[in-house]
Amino acid sequence: MSDERDSADAAGEGGEDTGGQAVVVSRPARPTGKRSRAGGATALAEPEEAESTAEELGVEKDTSAKKSKKAKKAKSGPGNAGRNPILFVWNYLKQVVAELRKVIWPNRKQMVSYTTVVLLFLAFMVALIGGVDLGLAKLVLWVFG
Repeated sequence: MSDERDSADAAGEGGEDTGGQAVVVSRPARPTGKRSRAGGATALAEPEEAESTAEELGVEKDTSAKKSKKAKKAKSGPGNAGRNPILFVWNYLKQVVAELRKVIWPNRKQMVSYTTVVLLFLAFMVALIGGVDLGLAKLVLWVFG
């Protein structure tokens, strides 16, 4: 059995009357190692608890900054590039080139081995499907023919 259940049984066996209900012992949530942008005590708290904790600590929420960021994103979003199709295509091509630079391309030896494996698999599948087709054709001719 777990430590939690042992401690719950021990707490229930004491002189207290719990009214037939089990005593639940809960441990605080383990930190994930990631810090939120707010940091501090609000990083480990639940979202509902974070708001109350921030108010208790005297930290004011700045919602106007979030709204202005969303407004800026709306102005510079993909809808704006739709007005100028040349700018849209140019931006798209720049993004494609940037993504292609991130690709780790195979060298000649890897490319030859990958191509060989694909061609061998293709030949095997063609032979398998062709054999099944030929067999079923012979079976249909034998049964109905």
